[in-house]
Amino acid sequence: MKQFIKSQPQWALAFVAICIVSLYWSVWAQDRYLSRATVVLESPQIAAPQISFASILTGAPNDRDLLLLREHLLSVDMLRQVQDKLDFRRHYSDNGDIFARLLDADAPIEDLHAYYLRRVEVEMDEYAGVLNIEVQAYSPEFAHAMVSLLLEAGEAHMNEMGRRLAEEQVRFLEGQLLRLEQRMDASRAEVLAFQNKEGLVSPTSTVESLNQVIANLEGELARLQAQRKALASYQSVQSADMRRVQSEIDALRDQITRQRDRLAQAAGQSLNRVSSEYETLLLKARFAQETYSSALAALENTRLEAARKLKQVSVLQSPLLPEYATRPERLYNAAVFAIVTLFLALILSMLILIVRDHRD
Repeated sequence: MKQFIKSQPQWALAFVAICIVSLYWSVWAQDRYLSRATVVLESPQIAAPQISFASILTGAPNDRDLLLLREHLLSVDMLRQVQDKLDFRRHYSDNGDIFARLLDADAPIEDLHAYYLRRVEVEMDEYAGVLNIEVQAYSPEFAHAMVSLLLEAGEAHMNEMGRRLAEEQVRFLEGQLLRLEQRMDASRAEVLAFQNKEGLVSPTSTVESLNQVIANLEGELARLQAQRKALASYQSVQSADMRRVQSEIDALRDQITRQRDRLAQAAGQSLNRVSSEYETLLLKARFAQETYSSALAALENTRLEAARKLKQVSVLQSPLLPEYATRPERLYNAAVFAIVTLFLALILSMLILIVRDHRD
């Protein structure tokens, strides 16, 4: 035996290491209980989801939400909640062997978070679109309570994110809506003030009526001019009929001129200028009303979107209360260590033989 140890120390060292590690895994390592849960995020489908090329490239919104939930469950903020409600430090520092426990109960948050990641696993199944949560603890009750806390806090966090974003959008739109309502009221007030000032309800309609009047007067003027021409063929200019027709023609021409001056003139408040100003004010009022209507519709859509963004953590497998310890995997860990150690010892033996051959 001594001769073998002297001639093959690497194999003796490997055998001793395997015995020590196997003894650790079989006797010394303390049992850990594994609690798991499988969840999926759901939201109320108020409207049919829109599928676009961009959504195909970036992934479904539910997948992004699951990734956000995963990152939160593994974050320092989540660790702080677990510490506040379950006293994470005490449980993992008071239990476990020297290699598995939390050695320093007052460890800084960075070291504590690193240990937290060793005991909590949150993996996303992209094919099924679910989130698998696993927690290892030194008692089944603590493992079950911790998984339940992760589910509750995760759902609250996702809803808080959606609610805060929706409230900011609604608050912004409500402010815009109030401003647009004031602008719409001001535009309507300007239209009413202009109508009262000019004494016209609709200057545009008045212009159209004047155009119709002028057209009728011009038609009557043409008829009288034709009548005068007919009378001139057999009556003198000084005849009573000719003077009457000429008087009517002069009166019509004067009336047409006055109506045209009322409708359009170089200076003063002609109807075409009044109508133009009125149309401008009316256009502004209509634009303000349409903008207000669009903002009102956007506000209602945002409120519906806020309700749709509320997330519910639907539990496919409720948090398991383990009945026996499944961690550590003693036989597996000992077997893997033995295989790796024997492989390294074999490589070392080959190197020793190569060196000896070269010396010879």
